[in-house]
Amino acid sequence: MSMVRRRHIMPMVLHHRHLRDSLAVTRPAVLRNSALAGLQVALTVALVLPLVHLSPWTGLIGYAGLGALSALFGRFAETGKRTGIVVMAGLCQIASVGLVSAAAWLGATPAMLMILLACLGGCFFLIGTLARFGPPGALIFMFAGTAAMRAPDSLDDLLARIAMTAAAAVVAVLLCALTESFRFKGHAERPLPQEPLRTLKDLMPTAIRICAGAALAGFVAMAMGMEHAGWAALGATAVLQGPFLHLSIHRALQRVAGTIIGSLAVWLILQGAPGTWEVIALIVVLQIATEVVIGFNYGFGQIFVTPMALLMTYLAASGTAGPDLAGERVIDTLIGALVGIVVAIILSTQSDRMHLSERHASVGR
Repeated sequence: MSMVRRRHIMPMVLHHRHLRDSLAVTRPAVLRNSALAGLQVALTVALVLPLVHLSPWTGLIGYAGLGALSALFGRFAETGKRTGIVVMAGLCQIASVGLVSAAAWLGATPAMLMILLACLGGCFFLIGTLARFGPPGALIFMFAGTAAMRAPDSLDDLLARIAMTAAAAVVAVLLCALTESFRFKGHAERPLPQEPLRTLKDLMPTAIRICAGAALAGFVAMAMGMEHAGWAALGATAVLQGPFLHLSIHRALQRVAGTIIGSLAVWLILQGAPGTWEVIALIVVLQIATEVVIGFNYGFGQIFVTPMALLMTYLAASGTAGPDLAGERVIDTLIGALVGIVVAIILSTQSDRMHLSERHASVGR
């Protein structure tokens, strides 16, 4: 079998077929479970965020939103295992917030924080895949880490961040347990979609790519003066956590297109300087919409998840952020997607390149 070198796959990577394939719309395997996961997060947000806003700890409202995202995981878990997965996902969210916040409080430089965030992305990818968390993968935990990169004002502030994230995660766990009966659990004729079991050895190349790509994208964004350089690291991770090279290319194209449309939408929203209650309501609606459409096409999901993420950032910033968030999100996403593709090619294995070559040839025939 002949070797497929990196230079051989460049024409395949640049082929217009990827643009066409990235526009494909497919029916989700179990739309009911994805919609339920979105609804469970939305309910957690609707319960927790108003309480935090009315409390003395309103400045921690963003961390409450992060804890609520724990409910996204385990949607395709086997019977009896969903609650355990949501608990583990909540612990990962808490760990991400706690570790990055602690590093920032101890005086870590922005470069050190970016390296930590990138390493956490690789670690959370391994944990989530081996424990079969399911979608949306390590990206959610890295999102929590980017939110914690601003140094806490004090040790009390650090502990409060952790406590608020944990409190919202507990509510998410309880809501998921209470609504478990609504989740489709599969049967012999229609089993739940499950990724094939993979060993730690099989997963390590992808984890290494995520660490390298996230760090490089973050450093490029920092060099360009981006205020939220962690978003570029998120963009690279989204591209690199896919199992195949052609999926990485599709994911990059879909993420860029969806982010541009979603950023334009949130720019229009932020022009009106919405209040906290309006932002909470929008986050609830956008969360449900994201999970309903993302299974049809990842790009569709980005149209809704982008404004949701930016509105959570706007909420956490307590009025100090504005419409400029949208423009930076687009730039950071472009950086992350480009770096992600380059790293995916450079760090690809012979097996990765063979798979892309064989698929390219078969589709061509």
